[in-house]
Amino acid sequence: MDADGDGTLDGVRLDVDGDGLFDDALADFDGDGRADHAVVDVDGARVAFTDDGSGTWAVGSGLRWFGLDGTEQSGGAVVDFDGDGAADDRLIDADGNGLADRVLAGPVAYADTDGDGRWDVQLSDTDGDGAADGAAVVSPAGTGSAHNGPPPN
Repeated sequence: MDADGDGTLDGVRLDVDGDGLFDDALADFDGDGRADHAVVDVDGARVAFTDDGSGTWAVGSGLRWFGLDGTEQSGGAVVDFDGDGAADDRLIDADGNGLADRVLAGPVAYADTDGDGRWDVQLSDTDGDGAADGAAVVSPAGTGSAHNGPPPN
């Protein structure tokens, strides 16, 4: 199965819980040839596990991220990143290291471009077409300097 949508097979569907359905999955997101993410369907509820490379599996998504105030947090892939009280913002861990690289928060997205866990760029989609219309560099305090027009290359 192509778990991350990049066209490369990186996961396998299984029946881990013995319910007769291929509704469980193991995936290798860090490219080392060994599974580092697992999702098991237990009585209709999905339970996620991650392996940080040490061979120890942790319950939960294992995703860590830094808030705009610099505090480290952890949890699932859908969180309340923007502080509006609704868990409707999606974290993405593109390299599979357990630290979120991107967050989609409504018309705004943040990206960690250098892999240090801190948000470097804020992208905004002001017209709702799904493409970024503006970008801002995120300072350590969470404020940015505006850049109007398409995101820089």
